[in-house]
Amino acid sequence: MEKSQVLTGLDVSSKSNTSHTSHTSKMSKMSSTTKSVMKKLPEVTLAFWIMKIAATTLGETAGDLFAQTLKLGYFLTTVALFLIFVVTLVVQLRSRRYNPFFYWTVILSTSMAGTTMSDFMNRDASAKYLANGATKLGWGPQGLGLGYPVGAAILISILLAIFLAWKLSGMTFQIRDIVTFRGEALFWSAILVSNTLGTSMGDFLSDSSGLGYAGGALLVIGVLAVLVALMKVRAVPNVLLFWIAFVLTRPLGATAGDFLTKPVAKGGLDLGTVGSSAVLLAVLFGLMAYAHVRERRTAVPATVELEPVTRQAG
Repeated sequence: MEKSQVLTGLDVSSKSNTSHTSHTSKMSKMSSTTKSVMKKLPEVTLAFWIMKIAATTLGETAGDLFAQTLKLGYFLTTVALFLIFVVTLVVQLRSRRYNPFFYWTVILSTSMAGTTMSDFMNRDASAKYLANGATKLGWGPQGLGLGYPVGAAILISILLAIFLAWKLSGMTFQIRDIVTFRGEALFWSAILVSNTLGTSMGDFLSDSSGLGYAGGALLVIGVLAVLVALMKVRAVPNVLLFWIAFVLTRPLGATAGDFLTKPVAKGGLDLGTVGSSAVLLAVLFGLMAYAHVRERRTAVPATVELEPVTRQAG
């Protein structure tokens, strides 16, 4: 049914049947809710994934910039970046509609915090993790030294617990349909943990698997290609594929970030964390500006949102 036909049908029925007015009013309220859902979070498109990879790669280089290059250490940097995450999250939660700058700033802050949270969990002050003969990074504990397998197991357990609580709450996993504060809190908790888990996976592929930075990135790209193919399989829920892809794009960003910044002797390009972060930040802000302009141009009038409501009403 064409959108114009839907609107015309609602017009005629409201004129011909006075008792239908209250029903139309209810549908209008439902359409307003649908409108707010559409405007709160972005649609999952190719542009979404490009921005996600850009944000996570920047999160890796920026996290390493603060913790390692500036020698603030994993602990102090984690505390500072987590506070930044909280501030950006409050701004996002208080926003009444989707704003690309707000949304992707939170994604970036979770990527940066996730980088140092993972490093703090998995690494220690041994020469294996501290370059140039350094014996200490910053103030406070140098790291828990749990190792990538143990750290990943802990993070997977936390992520599964979040998804279980999410499931038991009865709220949807579809990000476009999240409208409550509790729903958004669960969503962003899952984002933070998944980005931290992705960092652990990326560092494991780069440092311990023997694949190197480029090899690790190619492996993740191959798995993501399989996920794209599975989208054609009806038996596999798209929501499940989304969250798996969301986790896996983080190790892709981690390995890509390491490839850009690590020394040539270790298989990297040795571009440095400062230069790489500056270029990635410019790219990400350019993508955010494009998304903002596109959002304004493609904004859908509230009346169009009546279509799905009309179908539900029969």
